[in-house]
Amino acid sequence: MTAAPIERTSGRVLVVDRDDRVLLLRGSDPADPAAGDWWFTPGGGLDPGESVEAGALRELREETGLVLGEAGLGTPVWRRTARFSFMGRAFRQDEIFFLVRVEQHEVDFGGLTDIEKQAVHEFRWWTLDELEASDITVYPTALAAELALLLAQSEPDRPPAEPKDVGA
Repeated sequence: MTAAPIERTSGRVLVVDRDDRVLLLRGSDPADPAAGDWWFTPGGGLDPGESVEAGALRELREETGLVLGEAGLGTPVWRRTARFSFMGRAFRQDEIFFLVRVEQHEVDFGGLTDIEKQAVHEFRWWTLDELEASDITVYPTALAAELALLLAQSEPDRPPAEPKDVGA
């Protein structure tokens, strides 16, 4: 009998710089090297009792060194449900995404947890054109197209009333 997936919620952050490049991390599953690697937005599962915004802020600080001021993250812009395995366990993760605009940021991996030190390998600022032209695995899979739509909104500082479901 296969164990039921661990169900959790995750706060994730689309960090976009002044040149409209998005910050992504490259990671892999230390327990399954054959699974290859993939690129993803900063963020992760919530600690018990933690709000989605607080979890996203904590993960952003741990994984990138970026600490946001009192303005916080604002309103969520996307959501998706991810199903994956990691470290030998199956997960079903409801992900809530926030958009953060920065002038620039020097990524600092100094706050990575022990497991993140094994699973996160590098970072890169990607243009949407680079993402579209690449054959890398990125999550969410529609990140480039959906982020282009989000950034093209006539009022980029006014997120949608409800987070958009961006699929897998």
